[in-house]
Amino acid sequence: MPLSTQTSDPLSSVFGALADPTRRAILARLIEGHASVTELAEPFEMSLPAVSKHLKVLERAGLISRGREAQWRPCRLTANPLKDVADWVDHYRRFWTQSLDRLNDYLCDLQAKTNLESSTISTEGRSSNTTPKSNKHTKEKPHDRD
Repeated sequence: MPLSTQTSDPLSSVFGALADPTRRAILARLIEGHASVTELAEPFEMSLPAVSKHLKVLERAGLISRGREAQWRPCRLTANPLKDVADWVDHYRRFWTQSLDRLNDYLCDLQAKTNLESSTISTEGRSSNTTPKSNKHTKEKPHDRD
């Protein structure tokens, strides 16, 4: 077995298998039910041996199982490893959710302080402003400019 496909960590094998879009498409097809290699190969422009290699990677990762019914070898989805991936990702989802919640709290506090400062400055500005306002109704006559 080549070094790049050997791993004692099942999660790494699953992520490696999921890294390829062809293998993800095969898994998506198997959600509908079992299928033969020929059926799985139909949507792809590749040879049956190439599809078989993808199936071997999925099988080694524990994502599919292959049965034997006479001469037909149906492939079936095995979802347990996907739950392990979901659990692993969920740990990081909680981290990001908590981090974003803290950021939201900080931004809300900052916004509240900014609003408070703005209203204080606005109130102080009105009470200390004693200069009279200009009369907007007085128009300058064109001949007065010179």
